[in-house]
Amino acid sequence: MDLKEEEILGAAIVDHWYYRSKGAALRSLLKGMPARRLVDVGAGSGIFSKQLLEHGLAAEAYCIDPYYSEERDETHAGRPLSFRRVLEPSGRADLVLMMDVLEHVDDDLALLTQYSNDLASGARVAITVPAFTFLWSGHDVFLEHRRRYSLAELEDLVRRAGLEIERGRYFFGLIFPLVAVLRLLESRRVKRGDLQPASSLRKAPEPLNSLLVAAHALERILLFPINRMAGLTAFCLARKP
Repeated sequence: MDLKEEEILGAAIVDHWYYRSKGAALRSLLKGMPARRLVDVGAGSGIFSKQLLEHGLAAEAYCIDPYYSEERDETHAGRPLSFRRVLEPSGRADLVLMMDVLEHVDDDLALLTQYSNDLASGARVAITVPAFTFLWSGHDVFLEHRRRYSLAELEDLVRRAGLEIERGRYFFGLIFPLVAVLRLLESRRVKRGDLQPASSLRKAPEPLNSLLVAAHALERILLFPINRMAGLTAFCLARKP
């Protein structure tokens, strides 16, 4: 999660349809797999760690982000939550989160391998990345992305990092056609190198926000478990052999 988006949404981030729906999809992916120690890489506000703590899918969480202004310890839902600029060497994670992280670094394989090498057998890594290169827009420029991924590309990367894939799928498939048309129209008007950095994330009016939450809840139940075709985000759950 990018700290730039937290700056845009502020406290409203916890109720925003995008983060509520994405967090619910993550919990669906991890259903029945509670972790004792969660490490959230590039965690930003820690919104996804907080959601997992609230729903009993993690006993404690460490949010790692080099851009934190300060390091601190607190509790959330009665469980320990720590914010650190770098990962503490003591203790191994049962679950590593990389929620929209790999697209930010030059060497995504090196970063993923760095964390996977330190995992014990049976530990898991949950990853999300923005999907499909043809959806590249000013939003990617604003967030300083290096790339977008197909699900096949993400899964190939995961395997090369020495992990076994348990589940891979797309999400935000319901709004994919509309976003795809808008992005393709944008790319026709402006060359990729000339795209102006601009976030597409906005605070939505409450009726629209609630409608989008409900629509993606339905998608999560009916489409997400089988969707390997299209969506705005690619999810992958992997396991250390």
